[in-house]
Amino acid sequence: MLARQFSISSLIFLLIFLIQESVINQLRLPGGGFSLPLLIALTWAALSTPTVGALTGFISGFLMDLSQSSNGAMGHWTLLMILACYAVAFLGFGNDNVRGNPITNVLLVSAASVLTLIAFVITGFLLGVSVGSFSRVLITIAGNGIWALLVTPLILPIITRMHRSLFGNQAHI
Repeated sequence: MLARQFSISSLIFLLIFLIQESVINQLRLPGGGFSLPLLIALTWAALSTPTVGALTGFISGFLMDLSQSSNGAMGHWTLLMILACYAVAFLGFGNDNVRGNPITNVLLVSAASVLTLIAFVITGFLLGVSVGSFSRVLITIAGNGIWALLVTPLILPIITRMHRSLFGNQAHI
């Protein structure tokens, strides 16, 4: 990824992080709500190469670590987002059936969101982070999955256009 594309992507993710922290975190959505940086990073990665996906995961994970609502160790979200975004980009990169089908992208991003949250809880448990009761964690993860299924179709066209304008015609949606 060129320096220009990396810089512009970083500014986009910084803006998304600020929207999450100033607007979305203030809403009391049922089921725990959703994480806009998580969904947009996974969507961006689904449209990218694995290298760009890993860099996307680094940028968004670093910003998620800086969040006031993050209760994990510094670098926890960064590591998980690098792995999740790389995996999503790897799954979608060589297969035009995944990249060219919006429904498949929505399901891929939603499933990756849920799996990333499960990995966050498991690795947080290993690191000694208190996460609350088991039922509350399940409600939050299920709620996030439902919100991901509802929000991802709304952000997919916007992210696809931004990605296409920044990286050229690599996205085929």
